[in-house]
Amino acid sequence: MSSWLAQLPHLSRRFIGALSQTAPTRGDHAWALGFLLPGEADLWEQLGNADQRHSIEVARRFAAALGESPRDEMAGALLHDIGKVAVDLGTFGRVLATIVGPRTRSFRIYHDHEQIGIELLRRAGSTNATLALLDGSTLRLDALAALRHADNV
Repeated sequence: MSSWLAQLPHLSRRFIGALSQTAPTRGDHAWALGFLLPGEADLWEQLGNADQRHSIEVARRFAAALGESPRDEMAGALLHDIGKVAVDLGTFGRVLATIVGPRTRSFRIYHDHEQIGIELLRRAGSTNATLALLDGSTLRLDALAALRHADNV
């Protein structure tokens, strides 16, 4: 079974959520920014409303799973998809990229958004702990598992 088929329930929920362009609430927006360093916040602000709402949902599930988490890890949860700022595909373009794979330049960028995001965050001044959570090299395997679960619920 292809990777996207296995994730169909998760992807369906993401698709439905992405159809709304409603901004996060002021409270959610402020909550998220409270965990981000200035360079990280500048990048996060570039995300579209649907991606900002998703990042907040993931970070809240991440925090609920672990209890209190260090700022660096909360930033990682909020910024796990930050590389998506590098490609402007829109909702339907992302669906197509997920289904057909990295066949075009834009689709390749979309599929490489995690690595692109790590590089963007490195340049933005993210801490080693934030980067380690996102690149999977963290020694806190419970945090890594919690992030993966929070993103795929």
